[in-house]
Amino acid sequence: MELAYYSDYAVRLVNSEEPARGKDSLTSVEAVRDLFGGNQSAARRATDADVTRFRSVRARLRAVFEAADSGDETLAVDLLNSLLLEFPVSPQISGHDFRDDDGRPLWHMHLADHPSNATAGYAAIAAMGLAFHLTEYGVDRLGLCEATPCRNAYLDTSTNRSRRYCSDRCATRANVAAYRARKRLEADRSEKTGRAADSAQRSTASSER
Repeated sequence: MELAYYSDYAVRLVNSEEPARGKDSLTSVEAVRDLFGGNQSAARRATDADVTRFRSVRARLRAVFEAADSGDETLAVDLLNSLLLEFPVSPQISGHDFRDDDGRPLWHMHLADHPSNATAGYAAIAAMGLAFHLTEYGVDRLGLCEATPCRNAYLDTSTNRSRRYCSDRCATRANVAAYRARKRLEADRSEKTGRAADSAQRSTASSER
């Protein structure tokens, strides 16, 4: 498993809330466990107390994305470093049960957390994954969706650093909104041009009398 994979932990947690829409799906221990995805052994450690703790970590991770999105690289790194210090992990080489053609383990790096609770474990993995993504691809690869009122977090993996939306759905909605705005502007300009032409014609007719 590539270390960059763990950055998805951060995105999933941040996007469990949509502040602009007043939505928050992180309201129960079941919702906390769902964030762990396939890591069910870690998910089973979650308790009701983790709901509040997860929300606190979520706010701090969103602050990292907000700083990156606004172009404040130093602040984004400082905020992420504070999470890394508070929630450390131990890199380990792992082979799991995967084998290559010669019957040998497919060795890869794995992040082993040693948490006192489920929140600490999740936060450690999310922060480390985000740190790897940031240092590998750049701070400007951490973004917030430009589609109003979404503002979901995303990781830009495009070849030309062109991503602006968290999903195809938001991109389509934003494009449609921009198209309609252009059409309204064109209609307004056409109407103003028409009124100006009518006014000029009336002035010409009046002067000819």
